[in-house]
Amino acid sequence: MYCEECNNKPATVHLAQVFNGKKIESHLCESCAAKKGMFILDLSKQFSIPNLLGSIFGAFPMQGMQSLTSAPSCPNCGMTPAGLRDTGKLGCSQCYQVFDQELEPTLRRIHGNNEHLGKIPSRSGGKVLLNKKITQLKNQLQEAVAKEEYEKAAEIRDAIKEMEAELE
Repeated sequence: MYCEECNNKPATVHLAQVFNGKKIESHLCESCAAKKGMFILDLSKQFSIPNLLGSIFGAFPMQGMQSLTSAPSCPNCGMTPAGLRDTGKLGCSQCYQVFDQELEPTLRRIHGNNEHLGKIPSRSGGKVLLNKKITQLKNQLQEAVAKEEYEKAAEIRDAIKEMEAELE
C-alpha cells in the first residue's frame, strides 16, 4: 500500500480516527506523517524509558521555553534543555528546580497530575501521610473562611495545630 498523500513511498504510518461515530483511516509514509505533525515513536532504536521520554520531550514544544542558546542550564551538572530532550533524563536532583517550568506541562500530560497520588508505605510513610492530611485540612480551612463558616474553621484550625504538634 502506498502513501495516500504522495503516492510514491510505502505507507508505514496507519492512523484510525473515530469522528462522530465514523471511522476514518489514513495510510501515510513517514515524511508525509511528519509534515502533518504526527508523533511517530521509532521502535527501531533500542527501546528504553529514557529514549521514550526523550522522544516525548522532543515531540511536544515545551511551554515557556526560550531559545536553546539562552535557556538556563543546570549549575550543578550542566544539563541543558536540549540534552534533556535528547536523553530524556535529568542530570541531578537540582535539575528539577532549574527545569521546573519546562517539565511541568510534559509531566502533567504523561501522569495527569504533578502531585504524587500513589500509595504511601505503611511503615515509613507516617509523616508523609500526616503532611498530606494537614495540607487537605488547610485547603478545607480556606474554603470554610471563604464561606464565612467560622465555627467550622476554628475546629479545622485546632485539628491542624494538633497534627503539626504530632509532627514535631
